[in-house]
Amino acid sequence: MDGALERIDTVVIGGGQAGLATGYHLGRRGIPFAILDEHSRVGDAWRNRWDSLRLFTPAWLDRLPGMPFPAERWSFPTKDEMADYLERYAERFALPIRTGVAVEGLERRDGGFLITTTKGPFLARRVVVASGAHHIPKVPSLSADLDPSIVQLHSSEYRNPTQLREGPVLVVGVGNSGAEIALELSRTRRTVLSGTPGGQIPVRHGSRPAKIFFRVFRFVGHHVLTLRTPIGRRALPKLLARTAPLVRVRLADLDAAGVERVGRIAGVDDGLPTLDDGGQVEVANVIWCTGYRHDFPWIDLPIFDEHGRP
Repeated sequence: MDGALERIDTVVIGGGQAGLATGYHLGRRGIPFAILDEHSRVGDAWRNRWDSLRLFTPAWLDRLPGMPFPAERWSFPTKDEMADYLERYAERFALPIRTGVAVEGLERRDGGFLITTTKGPFLARRVVVASGAHHIPKVPSLSADLDPSIVQLHSSEYRNPTQLREGPVLVVGVGNSGAEIALELSRTRRTVLSGTPGGQIPVRHGSRPAKIFFRVFRFVGHHVLTLRTPIGRRALPKLLARTAPLVRVRLADLDAAGVERVGRIAGVDDGLPTLDDGGQVEVANVIWCTGYRHDFPWIDLPIFDEHGRP
């Protein structure tokens, strides 16, 4: 364990939206704390996404406590606008962020918690894990059987079409990321989109019904479908297991752009992906928009919810 042990009352792990908002409230209560973030700059978790990414929630839902988001209420901010907003937020409230500090372990020690990091150990009375749980890309094992000449990228690695070989592309996963990446790629090449959509927002963005929908959606998410309510505890596992509904790109948009929609990828035959109906997809590129594993590999103790349950 390198470095001298540093004692801090409260350590917040993660300098994204949740970590910064937690820091805001800790600061207002006069509680000594530090925020640890593995990135070199606040907001880099957003900057390191694909070039054309926009948020899937309108600007008025993207603000953090104490500071409005500087954009038209019903616009969808770009990923760089979000990154810059987080950086300005941290500066405005003078949040004590340690950047470039990756957490490697968390365990109980001496009545508190020992946090081991790449910059030395910390001992804290309290720890808030605000790093998010979805960091490890999830790619089907059959990807290893694809022809080596096929370019494969997870959505976390995709930036723009210049990364791909000439030729068709298969996008796997009909969530918001898959739909938006497929629509972008369809402008320059044959694009095939595999998977079953989890539905779509039933109103067009910017319309009056859409504004009402987002307000109702926010109320339900904050007050109904939570661990505090019986209906929330029953419904959340099922909702989390489903693909999120499409927000901005609709199935009709994909069809109009010429995106070919096919079923689930079931296997590999002669180096090419095969569908559950037995068909085969001849492509030069595959982008896996298949999400992330829900994992905290560095935590050596139970994680509890807001009611103290593991």
